[in-house]
Amino acid sequence: MIMHPDIPADSFNRIKFLVIEGNIGAGKTSLVKKIAEQFNAKTIFEQFAENPFLPKFYENPDKYSFPLELSFLADRYHQLKREIENPDLFKTFTIADYYFMKSLIFSKSTLQDDEYALYRQIFDIIYSTLPRPDLYVYLHVTVDNLLYNIKTRGRNYEQNIKAEYLESIQNGYFNFFRQQQDLKILIIDTNNIDFVNNREDYNQILKTIFSKQYEIGINRVIF
Repeated sequence: MIMHPDIPADSFNRIKFLVIEGNIGAGKTSLVKKIAEQFNAKTIFEQFAENPFLPKFYENPDKYSFPLELSFLADRYHQLKREIENPDLFKTFTIADYYFMKSLIFSKSTLQDDEYALYRQIFDIIYSTLPRPDLYVYLHVTVDNLLYNIKTRGRNYEQNIKAEYLESIQNGYFNFFRQQQDLKILIIDTNNIDFVNNREDYNQILKTIFSKQYEIGINRVIF
């Protein structure tokens, strides 16, 4: 494990379960991998690539939105429940590139009203049983930059994603954040930094996450 001189030694006692999230193309998985490698953290990655409904959804969202969201709901619950409740004693902490509330945010943008009403009932029952992260980090990126990132990474099934869809997802996150009363939420505007390729930018992200203590509610940082 490679430590950082600007991160207090007790940081990993305060943060045992860390979530890094963001819109499609925000770089959340890349950041999770870098942090986990440096600090010997246990990782939880969303297994979206294995979902057979995802390519079909991008081609025909009206037909496949409900089975897609239900399958994500089940997969996310089982994975998070299993991984969070069984920590690796040889790892410093647990870090995930998604959290369960992502299911609600994405389903709101894809489901019809009657479908969403049923989905919300199921979600609320399950959400109440999951442990909360010690810190929830949201990487905020503008829609234009998201589209550029999506195009650059070249996943075929993502190339038809529209700006309107990304904007609706972004608004869904912010609306959900405003309703939360039991989460420490840190929103980091990463539009002007490159934490993947620039070491100094990455170190700034680390210090922002680990060297400060945040209050319950929304905390914002802009670089």
